[in-house]
Amino acid sequence: MASKTASVQNKAGLSRLRLFWALSRTPHGLLDMATPGVSAILWLGAFPPPATIGLGLITSFAGYTAVYALNDVIDYPVDRKKIKGGSLQTSNRDLDSVFVRHPMAQGMLSYKEGIFWMGGWALLAAVGSFLLNPLCLLIFLVACLLEVFYCLLLKVSYLRAIISGVVKNSGGMAAVFAVEPHPNAFFLAVLFLWLFFWEIGGQNVPNDWIDLEEDRQLQAKTIPVQFGAERSIVILYSSLIITLALSMAMFWVSPAKLSLIFLAGALFSGFYFLLIPAHRLSKNKTPFHASALFNRASYYPLAMLLVTMISWMF
Repeated sequence: MASKTASVQNKAGLSRLRLFWALSRTPHGLLDMATPGVSAILWLGAFPPPATIGLGLITSFAGYTAVYALNDVIDYPVDRKKIKGGSLQTSNRDLDSVFVRHPMAQGMLSYKEGIFWMGGWALLAAVGSFLLNPLCLLIFLVACLLEVFYCLLLKVSYLRAIISGVVKNSGGMAAVFAVEPHPNAFFLAVLFLWLFFWEIGGQNVPNDWIDLEEDRQLQAKTIPVQFGAERSIVILYSSLIITLALSMAMFWVSPAKLSLIFLAGALFSGFYFLLIPAHRLSKNKTPFHASALFNRASYYPLAMLLVTMISWMF
């Protein structure tokens, strides 16, 4: 009997932990951790020292976990309104909803629990960032502040998408400064724009497309709400074409000694993870296809990390 009770308690504990992972969208956050990795390797052309890798992994995991949770903490009143109005989408077809969507707003976690969860990971990320490079700490704090502004601008301007692109860049920028205190400014600019346009075309616009009906009811200002399907496709497609072009430009911009494998891999990754699902969305214009683009584009940084590693290893 005692063994059975302990088993039930363990299962309940694991289920509750899954709610916290859901709050931080951990499956997506794990994929995002490839962004700092590819950014650092594109600068170094090799793996960083083991100590830097270890501290960097802990810090990046803590950072993404904290920022995603911060998004739900700030959006808590809006998400609660969606639930009361019956407009909250409960589908788990996209990565951000693998476990459960907005567990705090649905009453599965308390607001206080969300605050403590977010704050604990933010503190760990702040300490790790400082140890890597004090400038990394500044980047993390600015990213958190911008994430707050991003959430608060939901009903103000669709230009908040620009903030999303900057926030998503923070991990990559911090990773470069973690391995090189004084990196080349031109390299940083190309890296920033590459990740920025990937976020706009592969993440922000398709994710807002998934939430289109919710956002219309809330009178939110997003690119799909503001511009409609046709013009959103143009914005999305243009961003992804620029992403592909900038990824290939990295062959010449990166200080790393990359082989032609990088160009071939960048071309394949751009088409498979970005342009092909974007083309399907342009033909069908449904939330299902927007979700398919969002999901596949989420694997793009990981694909480019593998392409980069293979390129300088062979």
